[in-house]
Amino acid sequence: MKPLSFVLAAALLAAAPVASFAQETPGVKDATRVAAGTYKVDPNHTQVVWSVDHMGFSTLYGAFGQPSGSLTLDPKAPGDAKLSIEFPISGLTVTSEKFAAHLKTAELFDAAKFPKATFVSTKVEASGDTAKITGDLTLHGVTKPVTLDATFHGAGANPMSKAETVGFSATAKLKRSEFGLGAFVPVVSDEVDLKLTAAFEK
Repeated sequence: MKPLSFVLAAALLAAAPVASFAQETPGVKDATRVAAGTYKVDPNHTQVVWSVDHMGFSTLYGAFGQPSGSLTLDPKAPGDAKLSIEFPISGLTVTSEKFAAHLKTAELFDAAKFPKATFVSTKVEASGDTAKITGDLTLHGVTKPVTLDATFHGAGANPMSKAETVGFSATAKLKRSEFGLGAFVPVVSDEVDLKLTAAFEK
């Protein structure tokens, strides 16, 4: 049997790299680290998570990923920021493939006819680390204004891609019936909660 001291030393050595990495998080919530310019969305680390009340039994979640788009940003003039982002409906993820296939039919998203959702900002009201980003959301062939309550998450150089990166989170609410997606209301709630997390690389 190995001495206890040897086991403890091995455990500490194994944990050291993890602890060291955790202390060196490359993204920091510091606006002075944000370089002005145009950033491209990081499709692998950007998603929209939506939720609805399902028949009063549970909260049902789904997500859209693999977007494209850009963010033009100047930390000295945050109100002038411009955001344009597009999510493919084909990237819809839910609890099962069968359910995802149903959501993409003409009864709901009609992905064959309306293959993408887009958001283009029209107004940004910034205050410290937060902002209200109002823009035109086009979904299921319908365009309506939606406001995102956004929070600056962090900025810095990504150690893997080496790219200057900025990240944000945001929340919003909408009524799906206003976008022609009102099937099964009110059994499934009309109001949809949205949670977004987005990373952009320069």
